[in-house]
Amino acid sequence: MPAPEQLTLADGRVLDVRVSGPADGMPLVFHHGTPGSRTAFRGIERAAHARGLRVVTTSRPGYGGSTRLAGRAVVDVVSDTGAVLAAIGAERCLVAGWSGGGPHALACAARLDAAAAVLVIAGVAPYRAGGLEWLDGMGEENLTEFGAAAAGEQVLRPYLEEVGDQVKDATVAHIISSLDTLLPEVDVAVLTDEFGEDMAAAFREALRIGIDGWLDDDLAFVEEWGFDLSEIAVPTSVWQGSEDLMVPFAHGRWLSTHVPGISAHLEQGQGHLSIALGSLDRMLDELIEAGDGGVGERPRETWHSRPQ
Repeated sequence: MPAPEQLTLADGRVLDVRVSGPADGMPLVFHHGTPGSRTAFRGIERAAHARGLRVVTTSRPGYGGSTRLAGRAVVDVVSDTGAVLAAIGAERCLVAGWSGGGPHALACAARLDAAAAVLVIAGVAPYRAGGLEWLDGMGEENLTEFGAAAAGEQVLRPYLEEVGDQVKDATVAHIISSLDTLLPEVDVAVLTDEFGEDMAAAFREALRIGIDGWLDDDLAFVEEWGFDLSEIAVPTSVWQGSEDLMVPFAHGRWLSTHVPGISAHLEQGQGHLSIALGSLDRMLDELIEAGDGGVGERPRETWHSRPQ
């Protein structure tokens, strides 16, 4: 069935949607970063389309034209994702989440019945994760941002409004200069040409109405996510780079020992951005292979891979 560009949900909210690729392809639901939107990353779409996948993205509530859902938890993405899949007539899907999309992908791994396999790219671990110093290894901007998030909306909102005014008309050069404490050289090197343009476009679309989506993402990350990682029973892979200053390497290590049966790729020398571009083909091939058995049909222990 035709894919909507904006979907009206049961509670009256609207959700911005983008669907691209073969109409009969297996959906790859892609959860964007923070801040982010449904705006396409063309390299990711090309790689997915070449494998016969139909890429499905939404702007999370509060981003772009999607209605805000104040106080949302990470787990709330599951019902919204299910509604989008129903709207396009899909009973099964693959799921991926990058950065701030990582926790949302994990929520789908735990609670979305349609999910056949899940990919998490440089996603954060739960804020109150035992044995993890959550902020250690983050660049200065993230230390300030999540410090404000932990203090609550009254502190976070003015901070993001100030930053958002600088980012809402972002160019590639501005992204590099404004995120200088978050971008190791390996990430700066990939912020050129198409990828940099796509990231800037995603930021502009995310914040064109305001910073509510960004604010609600940050608050959701530092609160209870609404599900337990022990619920995950579909093949799930995590990819994390050692040079990442946005989501520190320790988060990937922690997830590699706390997600049941995980396939963990802890990559030396890769950053937050470079890992997604440099390892994309490997990620998608593994995701497709893992999901080939269908929902609930593949015993977890037969798919386990030791962390690298």
